[in-house]
Amino acid sequence: MSVNKQLNMQISNEEEILEPLRKLNLLDDFLFDVATVDLETCKIILELSLGIRIKKLSWREGQKVVHNLPGYRGIRMDFYAVAEDGTVFDVEMQKRNEGNIPKRTRFYQALVDSPMLKSGERGFDNLRPTVIIVICGFDLYGYGKYRYTFENRCLEDLSLPLGDECKKVILNTKGNNKNEVESNLVDFLNYIENSEDESIPEFCDERLKNLHNKIRQIKSSVQIGVEYMKMEERDRLIREEAMQQGLAQGQSQGETRMAKLVLELTQKQRFSDLERATLDEGYRRKLFKEFGI
Repeated sequence: MSVNKQLNMQISNEEEILEPLRKLNLLDDFLFDVATVDLETCKIILELSLGIRIKKLSWREGQKVVHNLPGYRGIRMDFYAVAEDGTVFDVEMQKRNEGNIPKRTRFYQALVDSPMLKSGERGFDNLRPTVIIVICGFDLYGYGKYRYTFENRCLEDLSLPLGDECKKVILNTKGNNKNEVESNLVDFLNYIENSEDESIPEFCDERLKNLHNKIRQIKSSVQIGVEYMKMEERDRLIREEAMQQGLAQGQSQGETRMAKLVLELTQKQRFSDLERATLDEGYRRKLFKEFGI
């Protein structure tokens, strides 16, 4: 085989591998998970989401999983970091509205707080300020706002905050109130939904350009493309097996039974493989979101 033919075959194979990866946006779990392995990417996302500047950011104990009491649901966070001033950030990506997001933030807040105090510790001063951000590919509240910010305040006097230093921020890629928010936020949320070259305005924030360069590097990695194809194939096989078992047991049991079968197959047959895969974090996180494992 000629050298040119070998090169053409190699290029063709690489294009086939990279094509599915290139179609992903930051709204997609896999791309978001791979991108946020990089701490600088996390810092950019936080700054553009909140309209702030963070001097220094570090991992929060390198931990994205918080376990609950035995037999009770834990959480796996998309990324969990702490700023130099002690503020803790948890950022979640939600492409579709699949559950009660307000109560989910309440649950996450409780489990994020619980490891901050040691057993027997008196007082609560060591609880750090926390911000939970959920980036949504839909308008959760229907008011057309790019950003919804919530904190506890006195109903009798809205100028009086509770002072618990907890904040929840819901971002909406489908917002339409451009005149009420900073242009950096609008550009960022547009890019979250369409992570392509054409989504980068010529005069946008340099941090967004930096983020795009990082995403381009990911989308050009054959290794990451291969891992994404593996994850997709694993997902397809699990669901096919679940479908076959579901059909054998009767279709009337519906999606609830199907979800249980997917979980059962994943735990018994696939989960060890997932644990060994370095870039399958997105799949494991999806299992946490759907089933609480």
